[in-house]
Amino acid sequence: MNNIFTGMRISASGLAAERLRMDIISNNIANIETTRTENGGPYKRKIVTFKENLERQINNINGNSSTKYNGVKVDKIIEDNSPFKKVYNPNHPDADSNGYVLMPNVNILDEMVDLITATRAFEANVTALNSQKQMALKALEIGK
Repeated sequence: MNNIFTGMRISASGLAAERLRMDIISNNIANIETTRTENGGPYKRKIVTFKENLERQINNINGNSSTKYNGVKVDKIIEDNSPFKKVYNPNHPDADSNGYVLMPNVNILDEMVDLITATRAFEANVTALNSQKQMALKALEIGK
């Protein structure tokens, strides 16, 4: 049963990570026209990075080490440093002296591709979790 719970824990970590990724992508899309932030300047696109979540243990008796797999975790949320888009709009309140406005470095096509990828990964983790649950139920039925 321990291996079944390990698989469930890994799938659950994937669900949580992909949900956060979808939230950040949604935030990027919502701020696609934000030209002024609290820090000044236009909104900067944010990117979520993941890393594996391992727990290394050393056996005190024989000194052997083992690794416990806990799935994935969010490593960090970084700002995309790609250049801002310049749009000519002299009537905009944030326009410079030449009439150009710096727009966020968010590309709707990139965000939609990332959102579809995150959604598919989320769905894959749901499918894996449901399969593991079904296997656990079948294993309990064998014991009847």
